[in-house]
Amino acid sequence: MTDTPVAEAPVLSMRGISKRFGHIQALDNVDFEVRAGEVMALVGENGAGKSTLVKILAGLYRADAGEVRLNGEAIDLGGVLKSEHARIAVVQQELSLVPTLTVAENLFLGSSRGAAWRGPRRVGEDAAPFLERVGLEDLDPLVSIEHLSVAERQLIEIARLVARDARILIFDEPTAALSEKETDGVKRVVRRLRDEGGSIIYVTHRLDEVFDLADRVTVFRDGRSQPPVATGELDVDELIHRMLGSRLEAMYPPHGTTRGEVIMALENLRGPGLEEAVNLEVRRGEIVGLAGQVGSGVSDLLRVVSGTVPPFGGRVMLDGKPVPPYNLGASIRMGIGYASSDRKKDGLFLGRKVAENLTAPSLHLVSRGGWLLGARERAMSRRVAALFQIDPGRLGSIAGTLSGGNQQKVAVGKWLGPEPSVLMVDEPTRGVDVGARAEIYGHLRDLAEQGMAVVFASSDVQEVLGLADTVVTFFRGKVVSVRPRQETDTTTVMREITHRTLAKEAS
Repeated sequence: MTDTPVAEAPVLSMRGISKRFGHIQALDNVDFEVRAGEVMALVGENGAGKSTLVKILAGLYRADAGEVRLNGEAIDLGGVLKSEHARIAVVQQELSLVPTLTVAENLFLGSSRGAAWRGPRRVGEDAAPFLERVGLEDLDPLVSIEHLSVAERQLIEIARLVARDARILIFDEPTAALSEKETDGVKRVVRRLRDEGGSIIYVTHRLDEVFDLADRVTVFRDGRSQPPVATGELDVDELIHRMLGSRLEAMYPPHGTTRGEVIMALENLRGPGLEEAVNLEVRRGEIVGLAGQVGSGVSDLLRVVSGTVPPFGGRVMLDGKPVPPYNLGASIRMGIGYASSDRKKDGLFLGRKVAENLTAPSLHLVSRGGWLLGARERAMSRRVAALFQIDPGRLGSIAGTLSGGNQQKVAVGKWLGPEPSVLMVDEPTRGVDVGARAEIYGHLRDLAEQGMAVVFASSDVQEVLGLADTVVTFFRGKVVSVRPRQETDTTTVMREITHRTLAKEAS
């Protein structure tokens, strides 16, 4: 936290902002503000409404109700250009640079200052002052982006906004993919921009960054805002309490009471996104919840185990046998199913029928000699649909026409075709409503009761504690703790996955 004095009147104020997507109320009468020379942290669990608010400020969404004022005057942010004219800019978590262009060309992309007729040398000279302001004064502005590290690219994203003379800068999870040392570089830039009078909105799940950087904090919970509070008036436990509140417990099925023998063992497993080797045993009939925020390593671990990405070392043992590394087909044949967190990108064939999606991981069971056996495909799709309560009348429908909840049921349920011993699911209920969440939780518990081992990764602490028998917490690519569900609680898990110092103490 900083002691820098700030002006009383907000530069940006939002009052009564509401936004609905179908039956989901993403924002409900939200108030939000930020002052000049201030870092305002915006925190809350996934689905609390933070991203929706950011997209309204960026002009990507139009609010259904409410008012936005800039320096006391009402403004319309209905469009990206209007947002840019208001000098509002977003540093996205997912980088938007063009890899084949130079640093200078990316800095002035869309501006006459980057025009080709000016020549690379002049464009590079113009870029130098902006690179210096983000701590990249030694970087050659004529080098291609593709040759730079992730941390350097993140700082160049910030420099782009500085070059556009943005005065309200929104940092949306800017350090999710960065190491601690690289994160310190981003923090230095944030402090410099604040000291220059910029208004900083800092969205993060990492609470240590909140206390390091922010003057005030606004908490979102279930689409509603809480009044901003000075960071100095809070501690970690109080902030966690404000973020979580009370949640409906009835949606979670009872925890399992019996576990079988070890079916899968991870032995000194290392890979992309994992800073330390992982050792973990998973038993039949057990649900293991991997708790961690974006960039914590939970998703990376599932990708390594599934054979989607190559490991750096160690091995995966399944029923006492080593699983060939970086071999998705072998993993499936040996009994490992993996449902990714992005069903639209690599979880479903959205343009194909539901029946085809349900049998996709089982082609070796519904085909012969390269020919699809229609009767087998229909029989398997009906069987899987019945197991996951998917309407059999929708088997001929295109997957992309289903609701989010039904798409997720197909994305997870399709792995029941090959009858895996271990089912791994990344963010099992991302983008689905409460009713579908409860249904998916019930299906996963039923599978565990039938003897399958279930491993899921989630950034939703309540989801992990509500569903898992064993809770594994991650922070910045490292396992912090492995505990039975009954030996931990919400505050403990939240502290371990969001705060660097506390995670180190726990480990």
